[in-house]
Amino acid sequence: MQYSDITYDLRGPAAWITINRPDKYNAFRGQTCEELINAFNKAGWDKSIAAIVLTGAGTKAFCTGGDQSAHDGAYDGRGIIGLPVEELQSIIRDVPKPVIARVNGFAIGGGNVLVTCCDLAIASSSAVFGQVGPKVGSVDPGFGTALLGRVVGEKKAREIWMLCRRYSAQQALEMGLVNAVVEPAELDAEVERWCAEIAALSPTAIAIAKRSFNQDSDSIRGISAMGMQALSLFYQTEESREGVKAFLEKRKPKFR
Repeated sequence: MQYSDITYDLRGPAAWITINRPDKYNAFRGQTCEELINAFNKAGWDKSIAAIVLTGAGTKAFCTGGDQSAHDGAYDGRGIIGLPVEELQSIIRDVPKPVIARVNGFAIGGGNVLVTCCDLAIASSSAVFGQVGPKVGSVDPGFGTALLGRVVGEKKAREIWMLCRRYSAQQALEMGLVNAVVEPAELDAEVERWCAEIAALSPTAIAIAKRSFNQDSDSIRGISAMGMQALSLFYQTEESREGVKAFLEKRKPKFR
């Protein structure tokens, strides 16, 4: 596959996968998801690669979720909701390599979910986290909710989804959403240090450990499948459409 929405680079023992849509704050459309799935499969089964880094181009955003300009009752790709997002979330968990989120800016909406799905996360001190689904008539009814509850605790996860607040990198560290926070100029070097440490360890032991962690929460995959079916129906309602319209028109939605 030739990539237009992402870049794929090898840096020492790690593959760096970068969402390359900075003009869209690295929001993903159908094509972006297809390329990410391809890249994770490519890196995940390459025995010379010890770790995979997921990040976004530029300094403003890691990823801001689904591209609302490509959303009209459904997104512009395949899958239940027009995005193969279930496959993307699953491949991050299924590859036998640690996946590190290099969070360089906004990790909002589906971007926040990607951070949740990654094994590890290292954030710039300028990074911002949060959910916007209920603001735009959407939700992630699977790993973005149930797994988030395991990562940061039920009460905090419910707060994140039910209030749609923004959280600083330091707050994300305190709630357990990320592993480390560094200054923006130190972000690459810190990520590379973590990759080097992983590369010095037994790849088979790490793969088994990752699968063991995932086995405990893999029932969420079924929750996600059912939830996405419901979400596809929700996207056809006036309530959901109002959220998208309001976002594109830069006004407050009128849901009620």
